[in-house]
Amino acid sequence: MDYRILPVTPFAQNCTLLWCLETMKGAVVDPGGDLDEIVAAAAQYGVNLEKILLTHGHIDHAGGTAELAARLSIPVVGPQREDAFWIDQLPNQSRMFGFPPCAAFTPDRWLEDGDKVRVGNVILDVLHTPGHTPGHVCFFHPASRLAITGDVLFAGSIGRTDFPRGDHEALIRSIREKLWPLGDDVEFISGHGPMSTFGEERQSNPFVADGV
Repeated sequence: MDYRILPVTPFAQNCTLLWCLETMKGAVVDPGGDLDEIVAAAAQYGVNLEKILLTHGHIDHAGGTAELAARLSIPVVGPQREDAFWIDQLPNQSRMFGFPPCAAFTPDRWLEDGDKVRVGNVILDVLHTPGHTPGHVCFFHPASRLAITGDVLFAGSIGRTDFPRGDHEALIRSIREKLWPLGDDVEFISGHGPMSTFGEERQSNPFVADGV
């Protein structure tokens, strides 16, 4: 598997282009906006996009989903169905945050904890990680030791829980009970900012380091 991180939207959200090196089939994780740049990047690397993966339904992660799915005729996979609450509000979110108008949608497949998602010959594990939103999911590729954590965990920080249906205690449980067991050596792409490893965050993250 290979990947590229593509910061999109005024919120510099880390959209991830990932693909199977054997088949060159790929997926876009969290296409919040700037769709021409995403499509151009896929063409640059010779990637045939076959699906959209979503960690959660906030505008900066999901705002471009309906348009991209229609443009490329590809399915939308994820998040967990509790985030229908946020996806249904995408038109209102776009007005509230000054984003281009966007449409609500229904994913072709909702995800649950323990599900698998295939991208070419690559298999991603799905972890339901509520807290930032109720239906947030993370993706993990065991062979690459790589996780995509959306807005659950950042380098040196954690996701906000002051939005509707956020839950701080649930977020902490998600990190400690779902992410940490994957291993300290796991690198992760967060929804914003630089990459890090779970081991580094367990040592230094002021919110979830061991012993905090």
